[in-house]
Amino acid sequence: MEDRVCLGAIAGAFGVKGEVRLKSFTAIPEDVAAYGALTSEDGRQSYDITLTGQTKNGLTARLSGIATKEQADALRGTRLYVDRARLPEPEEDEFYHADLIEVEVFDTGGTRLGTVKAVHNHGATDLLEVRLPGSSATVLLPFTREAVPTVDLAARRIVADPPDGLFPDDAKS
Repeated sequence: MEDRVCLGAIAGAFGVKGEVRLKSFTAIPEDVAAYGALTSEDGRQSYDITLTGQTKNGLTARLSGIATKEQADALRGTRLYVDRARLPEPEEDEFYHADLIEVEVFDTGGTRLGTVKAVHNHGATDLLEVRLPGSSATVLLPFTREAVPTVDLAARRIVADPPDGLFPDDAKS
């Protein structure tokens, strides 16, 4: 697990006065501004965030040190991080999505199903995008207690009981 967690990303400028469109990766979108200054991926830039409103698929915000549309546009794609120590400890059976990336996934018989590539949420439940072994193909596994009964972050191992037919038989190695 890394020392920093990505809480959001800048999607570009909003208006002409230096505001940005901000994608929040926190459970409650507005919480992206609740952890103090966020840093760029390389750690060289730090921004205090003041939320100013909402827009389609995100929030609008002012970042410290950004005053023009050109400065805001230049930040498009910048991911914003916070030190893990500033985040609350997850509750039992809760996980930071970043901690699940690259964790190995096995079925209940010990067969390797793949590696978690990403975690998605399209409304109903989280989905683990699992990259199949030796392939670039992926499968979306529901991240429910029924389909994923065991997550052992210390061992970097997930045990899954996927619905029948979700994983191709030839993907198991």
